[in-house]
Amino acid sequence: MISFECDYNNGAHPKVLEALVKTNGEITDTYGFDRYSLSAKEKIRMACEAPEADIFFLGGGTQTNATVIDGMLRSFEAVVTVETGHIAVHEAGAVEHSGHKVITLPSHDGRLDATELDNWMQVFDADESRDHVPQPGMVYISLPTELGTLYNSQEIDAIYRICEKWQLKLFIDGARLGYGIAASEGDITLPWLARHCDAFYIGGTKVGALCGEAVVFPQGNAPRGFFSLIKQHGALFAKGRLCGVQFDALFTDGLYLNIAQHAISMARKLKELFREKGLRMYIDSPTNQQFVVLPNEQMHQLEQQVQFTHWGPFDADHFICRFVTSWATKEEDLATLRSIL
Repeated sequence: MISFECDYNNGAHPKVLEALVKTNGEITDTYGFDRYSLSAKEKIRMACEAPEADIFFLGGGTQTNATVIDGMLRSFEAVVTVETGHIAVHEAGAVEHSGHKVITLPSHDGRLDATELDNWMQVFDADESRDHVPQPGMVYISLPTELGTLYNSQEIDAIYRICEKWQLKLFIDGARLGYGIAASEGDITLPWLARHCDAFYIGGTKVGALCGEAVVFPQGNAPRGFFSLIKQHGALFAKGRLCGVQFDALFTDGLYLNIAQHAISMARKLKELFREKGLRMYIDSPTNQQFVVLPNEQMHQLEQQVQFTHWGPFDADHFICRFVTSWATKEEDLATLRSIL
């Protein structure tokens, strides 16, 4: 059976795994103070052109979102996102479990509209009872979005300006950031991103690593005691080198973007394959997540030989299905899918 289920149901990219095996016999410092973690952080600072950046490695996306949001907000503050935002729909209430309400605004193909954010803040600010409800303190967006779509630089810049106007923090979920940067339709780079938000993270789990996310506070603006907060959230690796070695490999010789570019290339061919077969795309995603509308009967036949995600019903007779590519996707996988379809 071939799989297009997700971009993290395979192991690590061979070069990442090679680095882990090569360093396995070494004795290093713990909790992320080993030489590989320090090297990886410096490489990330260089890639972001952010020499003062504070960088922390955490195990996975949910841990990262919950910990960063908890660290950057006061106890009575809330985070604003779109109704399709990952923290609102796919993290089992992890953010609200830590005490911060998630406020949702309309989603436009997965994106937040800056004008709507501004209008919502104006209404909130004019409400005489505003001090009796959770106070918005942060805006959360993801790049790419939950639907594989992208923000362009103008859209993020507009959101960031609104955040500055209302003294909100802007946090960008980069679980699939590599795919957003690698997409030819995008115009955002790591250095640009580092200048247009208060915090973001570079996803490793979904972009070639066994596990790990690199949180970046671009201006050295990490919340006080953030290391301790990571531990409080159960997200601190004693063997911090596990993430350090992987990110050191990912940010050597452009591997991170090379991985993403391969997945984008495979996704583009996947989209062409679906259209060649006369199938409708649910949304025009330029990244490694492709959403296709399948007749229910065809979907049930296909799932006998192919793994994919059943996203949700399109109508009574059709279902939206997600197909995802990664570093491990091969031309042979596409050829097999073509023959099955």
